[in-house]
Amino acid sequence: MTTKPPSAVRSAPEDSLEAIAYKSVSGIPAEDPHDLDRLGYTVWLWVKFRRDPLEVAVANAGARLKVSTEEAVRRIRESLQAAGIELEVGEGARKG
Repeated sequence: MTTKPPSAVRSAPEDSLEAIAYKSVSGIPAEDPHDLDRLGYTVWLWVKFRRDPLEVAVANAGARLKVSTEEAVRRIRESLQAAGIELEVGEGARKG
């Protein structure tokens, strides 16, 4: 019996909301890499739907961060703003 190789995974384009969301959490120290995956997914959902304040979304992600939630939110906001994501009012759309 043989095992097939895993399916190839295509990365999202650099300018996609998914890539921007995951990049926004990449520098935050966490207990486990999966915590950043969970946080990145939560940030992507937040950028897309804006159902709660970003602070609530980050806290609800359940990621075991080595920095405070406030520090994580600050870093995420800075990264999203640098990528052109409108943080104040709107439906998660990019400026431009």
